[in-house]
Amino acid sequence: MTAVDLSREERALYNPAFTAVLSARAVQGYDKEYAAPCPLPVAVTAAVMALQPTIRAVLPATTGTGLMGWLDENDAVRVAMTRNAASLAAVVRPGLLFALQSRILHCHSGGLDPVPRALAKTIKGDTEQSVAIQKAAFQLGRWLPSTRSLSTVLTFLGVQP
Repeated sequence: MTAVDLSREERALYNPAFTAVLSARAVQGYDKEYAAPCPLPVAVTAAVMALQPTIRAVLPATTGTGLMGWLDENDAVRVAMTRNAASLAAVVRPGLLFALQSRILHCHSGGLDPVPRALAKTIKGDTEQSVAIQKAAFQLGRWLPSTRSLSTVLTFLGVQP
């Protein structure tokens, strides 16, 4: 996919500023749920999953849903991640770097922390889609580590950390 092939909205979604926000939303979600530094793979995986409409469409309404059971019931998630994870991670990584450089996130040996007041807690956006993607990243940041074994989750998703 080249820049010429992308629509105006897709360019907006795949730019480093927006993917920085997605990574930060995932870290905010993790911080809210666990009050601890967020592992890097959670921030990247949550952003990658949130960018995919087929995954957002089947996300449960709450984080109380069992993640492993949900993955078993939604084979399309595994297919989407197997097909798209590597290329979307290449889009998300510059955004994560941008989030660190612009001090939206702080990285240390324990993981990633949101910088207080650097990004509003209220999720807003120019389009319904950008809001939905941010909300999905936040939810996934809370939910992906719920099994306490991120490597198991990544294996079930068909991706490598």
